[in-house]
Amino acid sequence: MMRVRQNNPAYNTAADIVRIRKSTKSHVSTSLKVSEGRGFIEKRIDKDNKKHVTIHLLQLTNEGIEDGIWAQKEFTQDMFEGLSEEEIKVFMSVFQKVYDNAERMISKEKNA
Repeated sequence: MMRVRQNNPAYNTAADIVRIRKSTKSHVSTSLKVSEGRGFIEKRIDKDNKKHVTIHLLQLTNEGIEDGIWAQKEFTQDMFEGLSEEEIKVFMSVFQKVYDNAERMISKEKNA
């Protein structure tokens, strides 16, 4: 969630994160509460509109994000170890089709 916020500075509210991550409001709310408690983020209330709360990343978050990026790269390297470039391309193509099918099913469910 922090990387979403870091990579998309214009999206600085919980509602933005819900929309981008396609997460539930309760999940985002819980994650933000935990992140705030750990000193990763700060919530700021708009002076003119008390219902408008923006999320701001703190320095500790940047360090955590860098650690997360490193861990993801390590995981990806380990996961694809021993596979040829062609095998990885086939995997990615199949995974994209599965992802697209899941997205279509979720959209149908929401619209039903």
